[in-house]
Amino acid sequence: MKNLLIVGCLAVLLGACSKSSSPKSSSKAGKDGWISLFDGKSLDGWKVGKNAESFKIEDGAIAVNGQVAHLFYDGPVQNHDFKNFQFKAKVMTLPGSNSGMYFHTQYQEASWPRKGFEVQVNNSHTDWRRTASLYAIQDVKETYVKDNEWYTEEIMVQGKKVTIKINDKVVNEYTEPDNVERSKDMAERKISSGTFALQAHDPKSKVYFKDIMVKVLPD
Repeated sequence: MKNLLIVGCLAVLLGACSKSSSPKSSSKAGKDGWISLFDGKSLDGWKVGKNAESFKIEDGAIAVNGQVAHLFYDGPVQNHDFKNFQFKAKVMTLPGSNSGMYFHTQYQEASWPRKGFEVQVNNSHTDWRRTASLYAIQDVKETYVKDNEWYTEEIMVQGKKVTIKINDKVVNEYTEPDNVERSKDMAERKISSGTFALQAHDPKSKVYFKDIMVKVLPD
């Protein structure tokens, strides 16, 4: 009986260690200030409305493929409200695919988000606005990365300045003018604060996202 009790205790301890060592998103920053927003195995902390089936987990990544939909970060970090930050993700596009990463946005049940900005993810889609475009605000025509290869796309916002990097190289910088005026359909495309979102563009597009991280910067 004594031996059985010892074995049982060891099993409980091993189980606890296994659970504690599993990868997960955390609201705590590491030594370098980066905080994970995606645990690699679920959509915990994220929220999607219409066409939720456009987002699935495949091999530790968020696979985006299907009807128009947007997956919004809705977790505890900063109460999902970011002003100045660095945000980055590893991304891979399949040929002919289109997607995007939004910032300073807010949850919306359906259609294209009205609030905030979209940073383009597109290396070979028919849309000429390529990866790292600040969509319809300051666009990029050049293609810096290839389909079927993982790359890092990073967005940094400090005050009115937006910096977009691909594989640590700055490819787009935009500073919003004071008292900027937008057309009626883009009235909420202004620097403010908000959350992040990933875009499902169309059923023919398939894009993967993983290692989604944020570093909060001072105001």
